[in-house]
Amino acid sequence: MAGLRTAAARVHDGAAHVRWYVRQVMGDDAYATYAAHQRAVHPGGVVMTEREFWRMRHAEQDANPGSRCC
Repeated sequence: MAGLRTAAARVHDGAAHVRWYVRQVMGDDAYATYAAHQRAVHPGGVVMTEREFWRMRHAEQDANPGSRCC
């Protein structure tokens, strides 16, 4: 029985790692990462709202497309 729990835990951990990776690649955690960084590095500073952040990010990507597929 203990071996079964260990295998299930490994599958769960693996799935969590895959989920984290996909979220990072897709940018789903970009605002949370930005806000945490701003609060840690610039305490007392102004943190953009999520709406402002995404508008700025999309405007920057449109202005500097780089090597994107679309």
